Amino acid sequence: MGARAMSYNAYLSVLLIAATCCSLVIAYLCWKRRELPIAITYGLGVLTGAFYTFGYAFEVVSTSIEQIQFWLRIEYIGIPFGTILWFVLVLQYTGRQKFVSKWIVALLMIVPMITFISHNTNEWHHLFYSSMRLDYSEGFPLAIMEKGPLYKLHVAYSYSFFVVGMGMLIQMFRRATPRMKKQIAFMIIGSWGPFGFTLIYLSGFFYLPIDISPFGFLFSGIFYLWGIYQFNMLRLAPLALQKVFASMQDAVMVFDLDNVLTSFNQSAKRVIAGIDPNWIGQPAGQVFSQYPVLLERIQQGPSLESKIQISGPADQRFYNVHMSYIHDHAQKPAGKILLLSDVTEMVRSEEILRDNARQLSELNTFKDKMFNVVAHDIRDPLAVLINLIEIMEDDMQNGEEDHEEIVREMSQQIQNTFTLVESLLDWFRSQRGGMVFNPVERDLAHTVQTNLRMMQVRSESKQLEMINEIPMDTFVYADKEMLDLIIRNLLSNAIKFTAIGGTIRLQVAHQANAVVVSVSDTGEGMTSDQEKTLLKDAYPASSTGTAGERGVGLGLTLCKEFVHLIGGEIWFKSIPLQGTTFYFTMPTRPDASTKTSGL
Repeated sequence: MGARAMSYNAYLSVLLIAATCCSLVIAYLCWKRRELPIAITYGLGVLTGAFYTFGYAFEVVSTSIEQIQFWLRIEYIGIPFGTILWFVLVLQYTGRQKFVSKWIVALLMIVPMITFISHNTNEWHHLFYSSMRLDYSEGFPLAIMEKGPLYKLHVAYSYSFFVVGMGMLIQMFRRATPRMKKQIAFMIIGSWGPFGFTLIYLSGFFYLPIDISPFGFLFSGIFYLWGIYQFNMLRLAPLALQKVFASMQDAVMVFDLDNVLTSFNQSAKRVIAGIDPNWIGQPAGQVFSQYPVLLERIQQGPSLESKIQISGPADQRFYNVHMSYIHDHAQKPAGKILLLSDVTEMVRSEEILRDNARQLSELNTFKDKMFNVVAHDIRDPLAVLINLIEIMEDDMQNGEEDHEEIVREMSQQIQNTFTLVESLLDWFRSQRGGMVFNPVERDLAHTVQTNLRMMQVRSESKQLEMINEIPMDTFVYADKEMLDLIIRNLLSNAIKFTAIGGTIRLQVAHQANAVVVSVSDTGEGMTSDQEKTLLKDAYPASSTGTAGERGVGLGLTLCKEFVHLIGGEIWFKSIPLQGTTFYFTMPTRPDASTKTSGL
């Protein structure tokens, strides 16, 4: 009977060697995907089983207590750590990666390390095995070991984590889609192999002369190998991850065929607000609840790359979106991958180019209009001057000496032409960046008085009363050239549209950190059509004054631009046949100015 028993043990040893080989094959498959943390955990777990089955294969054919003790030490290289590695695997598989840190894993390994050390030093303290002896009643040497307190601690610790981990898998199974349930079921059944066989052996319900626990690894190995090739169970480490997750700056999200999130990379956190590992296992409808355009893309299947806009934590971002299928080894769809590439800078560069093109188009339009306006407005005064010179020549030939009226008219035409050219040059300098913005504190009353003297000839020719009610020591913070141009243009317009004998009045009102300057006239006022377009048209048409004065219509455009640049606002009120009042604000302190850069 002893020879027959030893023959049975030899068969069992061969089976255990087969289980070891099965574990090594799985470990090799995991090593091929070693860039993924979950594959590393799984591979180390099956290696612990390989040590157990390999050692026990030789323990069952050992003939002395020394040989059995030696092979037990080989087994216990893996036995203490197997359960904790399996538990870490479950944490990763069920989307609880945040708990898998170096410190947590180190704490979980304290009891396994105590088990490993106490087993190898049992001869000194007998706390792991109280005693060990050989029993030949079965016809072959069988080690009978009395378990000590540290052995019981090891068993209680291992099964506590097995219960918790199994609860996590069952919870995941209950809320999973039908397609995922098959894979999770394989995970649950395969996990029961080592733990279930050990539980049967330790319970004592059945008389078993040998420890059947290692044969649980044979069961699990066969089961997992089937699952790997049937259901792609190494989707524990999804196929897409090994290609794109390592160093991608683009956001990558992986879904199964039921549109359930299975994984994502770190870059996805910059796109999808609040996403974290707990979202794994959630349907796309919940993941993209704030992003309907992404939900539509994942639901509609593979699509060509397209550009979308997404509101981020700080600003609006633009992304190129590409959705495609992931295929398994049989070229069957196994999932979906959503790729989001940030193209915000490219889009903004395109916008700048479009703005530049638009500005060039506007300037080109202005150029065409300016040619027409300038040709018309400069031609008229020059034609008048030519006629006046011809008249003077005829009068001189006829001996007439009174040329005062002709000279006065020539002076007026030359002044109009000079004002026209000056306005054009000012505008061109402002558009080409040639005008420097240098704000300083200015005496407003002094500036107004200086410009009134420059307008004296024109105002006296129309017998206008110019009233300056701005008190001295009224200071504003503005650029000298721009302030002069604003005052000069508003006074010029008031003179232009005020009939002979009218009145022009300048006043000021104080506000917080600003003053409101008003230029009022008693002219003809404006029509409703003029009010709608004034200060709004980029290139306003020229209007003729009460004495036939002409211009290019750029004065108010310059005023508006320069008032805004200084940090103020400009507006007007007009009553037909009663007059018009222009208002503009000027800051009184540097920090009250809203704009401080040049044109």
